[in-house]
Amino acid sequence: MIKNAIAYRIAPTWVPDLQALEAALQKTLFVECGATQERSVGWVPPRGDQHGLLAESVAGQWMLRFMTEEKLLPASVLNRKVNEKADAIEKAEGRKPGKKEKKELKDEAKLDLLPMAFTKQGAMWVWIDPQARLLLLDTSAQGRADEIVSLLVEGLPGFSLALVDTQTSPQAAMAHWLVTQEPPTGFSIDRQCELVAADESKAVVRYARHPLDIDEVRKHIEHGKLPTKLAMTWDDRVSFVLTDNLQLHGITLLDAVMDGQSQDDGGFDTDVAITTGELSRMIPDLIEALGGEGRIGLGNLPASLQATVTGPSSVATDESDSSAPWEAA
Repeated sequence: MIKNAIAYRIAPTWVPDLQALEAALQKTLFVECGATQERSVGWVPPRGDQHGLLAESVAGQWMLRFMTEEKLLPASVLNRKVNEKADAIEKAEGRKPGKKEKKELKDEAKLDLLPMAFTKQGAMWVWIDPQARLLLLDTSAQGRADEIVSLLVEGLPGFSLALVDTQTSPQAAMAHWLVTQEPPTGFSIDRQCELVAADESKAVVRYARHPLDIDEVRKHIEHGKLPTKLAMTWDDRVSFVLTDNLQLHGITLLDAVMDGQSQDDGGFDTDVAITTGELSRMIPDLIEALGGEGRIGLGNLPASLQATVTGPSSVATDESDSSAPWEAA
């Protein structure tokens, strides 16, 4: 159900209210693109019902669904249309359009083509654990995450967020685990990783379906190549790829999770209960493996929009603000 994860901690000042959340989401319902509209975003019922709730609660876990739709307008098609318009002007008036006029022709061409363009839709799961005060977005794109977080922050009074930060940076931890071949308790190292040189060369070495407990990997790290991705498994139940910016990619529930589940147990409620049940136990274990949560500020905008948080050394917070620190749930 959830394949990727960018995790945020919700400020302790926010009072969870499912009805207030539903009302806020209703103000930004998804509507398909109009004839000349390039992009549309908004919330849709997570169960797929046409007029269902936008915020569903399953076993205390809140699930939302964010939809995007974009018109596909290839640059080559747009440029050809612009050139046709420019050629028509040259033939009719005996002159070539200038730079400013060419820009106007491009805008005209876009308006001409958008009604005929195909559309592409994408949807994203948004999970809120109100008790653990955790928000998780099913995406690997920070830009898309920022868009959703901004909508939630603007629509919910008192709703503030900070990207989950840890005392030990994921990159430093992954390097240590690979060099020592001693993964943290409850985790194992799988057969995929990416190493990137820290110097100007940015040389990349990738291993796929390859054992990582070899001298070659250790030598790469000793020579300055640091891990940016590392495949891991938690408790033989969940596999994923950890990145250097504390994102999770390719989340997969393993057979041990599904053992004992009947084929008739499928459905939205079951999927939510199983997925959130596993991740709500795995994420705290991962945070603990990275030294526990660090200290970052909780502003009215997501931390990713204020500054890039790379670790405890780049903390953005007021040391006198006793409400800023939070502990792992």
